[in-house]
Amino acid sequence: MDARRKELGEFLQVLRQRSAPEAFGFPAGSRRRTSGLRREEVAQLAGISPTWYTWLEQGREVNVSADVLARLAQALQLTRTERAYLFEMAGRRDSAASESPADDAPAALLASLADIAIPAYIMGRHWDMLGWNAAAAVLFSGWLDQPHSQPPNLLRFVFLAASARSLIVDWETRARRIAAEFRADCRTRLDEPALLRLIDELTAASPDFAQFWKQHDVLERQGGERGFLHPQRGLIHYQQVTLHPVEHEHIKLVMLQPA
Repeated sequence: MDARRKELGEFLQVLRQRSAPEAFGFPAGSRRRTSGLRREEVAQLAGISPTWYTWLEQGREVNVSADVLARLAQALQLTRTERAYLFEMAGRRDSAASESPADDAPAALLASLADIAIPAYIMGRHWDMLGWNAAAAVLFSGWLDQPHSQPPNLLRFVFLAASARSLIVDWETRARRIAAEFRADCRTRLDEPALLRLIDELTAASPDFAQFWKQHDVLERQGGERGFLHPQRGLIHYQQVTLHPVEHEHIKLVMLQPA
């Protein structure tokens, strides 16, 4: 039996058994031989065949669609993490995961930026800057220390702002890597309208971005040394650390530790 199908079946079984029948409109009663929902009740809630649902739990080789998975996720009232795991084990892409382009950085995380002494900022799913501290505003003077009508975007800064080319040491190498990191980061969301608009904008406005993007390089975002030629402080180097908050997989907390 395929390991993923087995894991999917066991996962569904655990989800079903932990679900209180009365919370889903079914009587609890003393005639239930086991705790949780029955298979036919889950099938009823999801609008699928009880036999077909049983095959899913048994790990049989059945072709489960994204629509069925979405109905199961809704029927079993799954959390976002549980839903993502369900789709991952079934080898399907969850379109609903890319239908909410708005970023929602945790308020506590945004508030914590003020307590970080080194440059730190929070980026959203399209690399918009959702928040930053005073040290980051000083480092990126002329950009983050200016008023903005909408969240500033790191890609727009790197590829469209003339000041970025003098601030970032070895700009071409870093810009090429940033384009590759961005492609890897949004690889499952390349059909999002807002993302496509950003890519089109950058492609039209920056020949460098258009060239790098067309090369289809893919790199995971990593730490490492970052050099800046600051207009007041001169040449400075940092070690970059990127963290992903739990339950907010598209949000990044980036900190720059002086090297």
